[in-house]
Amino acid sequence: RKKILLMNDYLKHTFSADDPDLVSVIDELPLWSAPFGLKLLDTIKLIPNINALDIGCGLGFPLIEVAQRLGASSKVYGIDPWKTAIDRINLKIKTYDIKNVEAIEGVAETLPFENNFFDLIVSNNGINNVEDIKLSLAECFRVSKPNAQLTITMNLEDSMIEFYDVFESTLIKNGLKDEVKKMKEQIYSKRKPLTEIKALLSNSGFEIKSINEDNFVLRFLDGPTMFNHYLIKYWFLDGWKSILKPEDLENIFEQLEQNLNEIAKEKGEISLTIPYVTIDCRRKTSWNL
Repeated sequence: RKKILLMNDYLKHTFSADDPDLVSVIDELPLWSAPFGLKLLDTIKLIPNINALDIGCGLGFPLIEVAQRLGASSKVYGIDPWKTAIDRINLKIKTYDIKNVEAIEGVAETLPFENNFFDLIVSNNGINNVEDIKLSLAECFRVSKPNAQLTITMNLEDSMIEFYDVFESTLIKNGLKDEVKKMKEQIYSKRKPLTEIKALLSNSGFEIKSINEDNFVLRFLDGPTMFNHYLIKYWFLDGWKSILKPEDLENIFEQLEQNLNEIAKEKGEISLTIPYVTIDCRRKTSWNL
């Protein structure tokens, strides 16, 4: 009888589209994380009565979606060092009245869970952004059960290659060879080659079951439009600026705008390709780390 009441509880649900809390959380799929996360959701096994973990859960996608799809018999945890984002997730959990999800402020290198606790671990473009990937994967091994599923997504080293080609040629034209080196180091720090990620996973005790490569495209009218888009301004621009000396900023970005505008005039737009990968793994039953 209890189960029937729980299953049918949704029939009593009412809401107001004017509820400010609902309006503040209902835009659930962020532009950047949605393409990766949708592939992740297609890959995970939906099994009842499990514990699951989302590493680098950000603003709550796909954490909340994983919890909703697994249902009330499972418990899903999210972890992220971004406190303000955790507060946002908690607002979503409260507003949507979800009982089987918990967001925790913390880092992947020191997971606050006991050994052999999780049946499923996911990370949507998160593992590649931790401070120490090797240590984070060792922690994933520790807290996961034998044969647990680990599914991760990440964008690859050629992300936005169309822009980086223009950036590199502009730097070279201005004799800024050291800045070219800094640019490549920055790319490597955020986007390791796939061969390196595969080796890290295998050496951390995970067997790769499948690798699915895909891509999406971000389109902009011209150079200034691209630089002014919120995704670029908030999450990429500071990194690009840090490559340059302060005295070179204005000159180089003026040239970048001009070079991008020439491409836009020729091709009708600026297109930035985001290649990414979904890697599905299983924890080996035993491993000497």
